Amino acid sequence: MNAKTPIVGAVDELRRYVRARRAAGERIGLVPTMGALHAGHLSLVDAARQAADRVIVTIFVNPAQFGPNEDFARYPRTLAADVEKLGSVAADLVFAPAVEEIYPPGFSTKVVLEGPATADLEDRFRPTHFSGVATVVAKLLNQAQADVAVFGEKDYQQLLVIKRLARDLDIATEIVGAPTLREADGLAMSSRNVYLSREDRERAKELHGAMSEAARQILKGENIGAATGAARDALTAAGFEVDYLEARHAQTLAPVASLADGPMRLLAAAKLGATRLIDNIAVQS
Repeated sequence: MNAKTPIVGAVDELRRYVRARRAAGERIGLVPTMGALHAGHLSLVDAARQAADRVIVTIFVNPAQFGPNEDFARYPRTLAADVEKLGSVAADLVFAPAVEEIYPPGFSTKVVLEGPATADLEDRFRPTHFSGVATVVAKLLNQAQADVAVFGEKDYQQLLVIKRLARDLDIATEIVGAPTLREADGLAMSSRNVYLSREDRERAKELHGAMSEAARQILKGENIGAATGAARDALTAAGFEVDYLEARHAQTLAPVASLADGPMRLLAAAKLGATRLIDNIAVQS
């Protein structure tokens, strides 16, 4: 039987826990999430465990990163089930604050971003998203003072934004990216996958398939624009509404013209019905 992971909801409780563990000479790992946990999230806990003695998981559906027409109200909230799952991977503490704990009355500060947050990818379609992400992540890193924090590579642009945030603001926490976990058919695991209809879930595998084919063609010497264009066309034919599918430099997100421009990543976002899926893969042999 899994041990129940303790939950705290106040910043001072979180900090007391961290102080006690540090006094015992232990390293602290942090895994920020919005809940609705799946195996991908649990793999982040496992990754944090490799670098720390204690792992804290935050569960907070952050209103600041949702646009006015996005799914904040219906975003899945499954705290009891999440805590049970975290017991299976021996997470040490859950920090599950109320909105008022993170954004108390009179809160009036936000993080303004450039660099990878303005790469004309997610920011083209969600212009306030990364400011909301960066604001809450800066707060969580400050509140927990962890030695290491683990984020999934599935949200690749977000990962680079957070790495730049920590570097630019001299936040001591090491930011680590963990590989994307996928379903058997290649679909990247995501809390939003539960929104997919049965028919759309069957088609969703085509996103990873089209990106993988584009990567293969690029590695064979195909023109990058032709390869990514063919992938977009294939997804449109499969019923997707493609926001973007582009090749970018893996470290800067700058556009690339060839493999000689440096390490390359394909990044994509596309809608199936009302569900927006994002994914990315490295272009490497």
